[in-house]
Amino acid sequence: MYPPGADTVLVRHGEIGTKSEQVGRKMEGQLRDNIAAILSDRGFDDRVERERTRLYVRTDSERIEAVTDAVTDAFGVVSASPAVRREPTVDAICSCLGDAARAHYDGGTFAVRARRAGESEAHPFSSKTLEEEGGTAVWQAAENAGADPTVDLDDPDLTFYIECRADDAFVFLEKRDGPGGLPYGTQRPVVALISGGIDSPVAAWEMMRRGCPVVPLYVDLGEYGGPDHRARAESTVDALARYAPSDHLTLRVAPGGEAVDEIVAQTKKHRMLVLRRFMLLVAEVVAENEGAVGIVTGEAVGQKSSQTTANLRVTSAVTDFPVHRPLLSLDKPSITERARTIGTYDDATIPAGCNRVAPTYPETAASLTELQRVEPDTLDSLARSVAADIDR
Repeated sequence: MYPPGADTVLVRHGEIGTKSEQVGRKMEGQLRDNIAAILSDRGFDDRVERERTRLYVRTDSERIEAVTDAVTDAFGVVSASPAVRREPTVDAICSCLGDAARAHYDGGTFAVRARRAGESEAHPFSSKTLEEEGGTAVWQAAENAGADPTVDLDDPDLTFYIECRADDAFVFLEKRDGPGGLPYGTQRPVVALISGGIDSPVAAWEMMRRGCPVVPLYVDLGEYGGPDHRARAESTVDALARYAPSDHLTLRVAPGGEAVDEIVAQTKKHRMLVLRRFMLLVAEVVAENEGAVGIVTGEAVGQKSSQTTANLRVTSAVTDFPVHRPLLSLDKPSITERARTIGTYDDATIPAGCNRVAPTYPETAASLTELQRVEPDTLDSLARSVAADIDR
């Protein structure tokens, strides 16, 4: 919902404001570039402006809705509002509020919230004055349109917002949520193991939301992979790429079929743990080659036999790289809901190939000594050989 003639998207960020001035400005610049890349990727040439800790996108009313949707996909954006830009005078603001009331107010309760930013000397009026005068303008416009206006300052059905700055004022009707977090590209990269299932793309997205570029890696299980398993992994990475088009996310595919055959032939109840360690070793090689500083998985405590706290310890021990598990404490419904929200769910709802590898009675509390004794002595060399043949 937006006022008639909306021509600007106001962009709000959160954590950037807690950083030092130097770091904050650098992050804000990165966020501006990221928003511009998303807009360009979706066919918009609108200009992203930066002014006094606020970002704006100048556009026009015909595409304001689509531009706002694009902006709220950028990591680091807390919220965005499609707004009308006007001169910072009471008369101009009240005129705009009247237009907005005639277009959108059809009964119920309303409130006017005003925020005057910058030095108090910039304007001869206060935020309270704006709210009072603005409320009168809305009331009169509603009455003239035949509505029965009612003010509720605590829980209104419709809120009219005013943001008044030194050179411009903005009127808007909603604050549309963004993902929050930090701008993509403000942290060092990590390798994300993508299985083609529901969890791993969500885990990658969560790390992207914290500013980390991701290097997506899929380990092909050969005959143990599910139908169209690789295609599903590619589709989920395509969905993730929409959030960071400047990074050109491309799935790395490691041909692990022969190695998996060897692991299956040599192991029984520890098979899934050995397979996880193998995948982490492949990811380690990729991380070394790509200059990444960590590995990301979609594991959550207790979700599978290989994901008990005991087993997470022994699988992590295979690599010196930190293994990040952003979904660690989440349950499956929460992860599934996030997958739906970010757009990776539909392409990830086939069974993962790993369930065909799993033994009938898997180990749930392995010791590291026992695991090292039963896994192939060649596990590291197998991983390095597979990583050397990665297709991308």
